[in-house]
Amino acid sequence: MATPAGDARITWHRAPGAHALLAASHGAGGGIEARDLRALAGVLPGLGVSVALVEQPWRVAGKKIAPAPSTLDTGWRAVWPVLQKAGLPIVAGGRSAGARVACRTAKELGAKAVLALSFPLHAPGKPERSRAGELLATGVPTLIVQGGRDPFGRPEEFPELPAAMELVEVPYGDHGFGLPKSADLDEPAALALITDAVGDWLPRALG
Repeated sequence: MATPAGDARITWHRAPGAHALLAASHGAGGGIEARDLRALAGVLPGLGVSVALVEQPWRVAGKKIAPAPSTLDTGWRAVWPVLQKAGLPIVAGGRSAGARVACRTAKELGAKAVLALSFPLHAPGKPERSRAGELLATGVPTLIVQGGRDPFGRPEEFPELPAAMELVEVPYGDHGFGLPKSADLDEPAALALITDAVGDWLPRALG
């Protein structure tokens, strides 16, 4: 579909008789093939939640470097009317840069909740330049799923969260929820932790 930032793409994973929609976008270093996005798209439809995976225009165009945050927000805003046509409560989500977009625009677009996967709290090695303000300003129920060794922000680095926000840690996980060989859980267990946490949180978030 056309947006002011170029053509975006939505890949639908529809749930029969869906009661909600998770719209999720990717990060600045990859696409919707990310392991956590694929896992959610595989599990949530079975729980009555449709999933729309949104590819930003820069990714559709085959570019290697993501544009400025304001351009990402423009692309995201433009796909929202298409998502609304499903007639379902929408949870805005994404991983990394996509999580930042969801946080920045949730209240404006009328999202019912935000799912922030691997929220980049800061650039690696620069904890003094925190992006916590974006996260804390969502204005809606928010779930953060963070790897225990994410260089963009480990769980213990996050500020105290308000009651409407929850944080789930994926032990040993890096920014892409990859695990070291020494971890005492494997990738399927880590992905199940993510999908279980989201599946448990969604009914609370949607009321």
